[in-house]
Amino acid sequence: MEEFTPVICLAGLQAHRYHLCPLVYVFVLFGSFLTICAILGGRILLRHRSVRKFVRSIRQRINSAEERGAVILEETKVAKPRKSPRTSAVELQQVRSLLRQGEKAVAQGKFEDGERIYIQALTINPNAHDIRAELGKLYLSTERDNKAEAMYRELLRSLDDVSFHSNLGLAYYRQGKFEEACLAYAQALQREPKNPDRSAALGRACIAARRFDEAIIHLEKAVERLPRDTALLQLLADCYFQIGNTDQTQVTLRKINKIEPYNEAVKEKLAALAAN
Repeated sequence: MEEFTPVICLAGLQAHRYHLCPLVYVFVLFGSFLTICAILGGRILLRHRSVRKFVRSIRQRINSAEERGAVILEETKVAKPRKSPRTSAVELQQVRSLLRQGEKAVAQGKFEDGERIYIQALTINPNAHDIRAELGKLYLSTERDNKAEAMYRELLRSLDDVSFHSNLGLAYYRQGKFEEACLAYAQALQREPKNPDRSAALGRACIAARRFDEAIIHLEKAVERLPRDTALLQLLADCYFQIGNTDQTQVTLRKINKIEPYNEAVKEKLAALAAN
């Protein structure tokens, strides 16, 4: 009995050790899981604490601003209403009616009324190019050339119209901006190269800018189509004289004398050139 007992105890201890191993693994896994949860929970708490601290500081600033009398305005999104086809048609009709009223007022010499009506039409439809064009012409006719310049420059951003370039050139010319006038008139001539009025306008601008060689080129083209226009012929003769071309000056003055035989000023110029 004494020899058999130790053997039984050793076997029991070995069996007990085998039963304890799975429990150890379970405790280890469960402990690791708790540790990970504790770490994640700590991070979440720290983050939540920092957010609360930030929000608390914002609230303190708002309260401080309110105590100083500041008014906090809430942001509101304004939805731009879409115009129905019926509304657009009504506005178009209103603009056309105002356009006719403005033209009538301008024709009667009521320029202030015409300007007011045109501006009223633009408040209904700011993109009404025909209204802007009429307003630009009104500014030119009333010698408000700086306003006309601004109007035609704005129009040319949307529409490439030859009359807008020409009227812009006139607005520049009247303000003494001769180089800019040359550029604007050149754009108009580029779009209507066979129009003698475009060539003549560019020629006059070149004379004002003292670019006589260029003026001669454009005035000659204008005279080809308007051979009896003595005003253009006189400008051409002056340009020839400015560059020292006496022969062409005399030729041009003789053309004027043939058309206007009683023009004493031309006869005097011819006589002075013949004496030299």
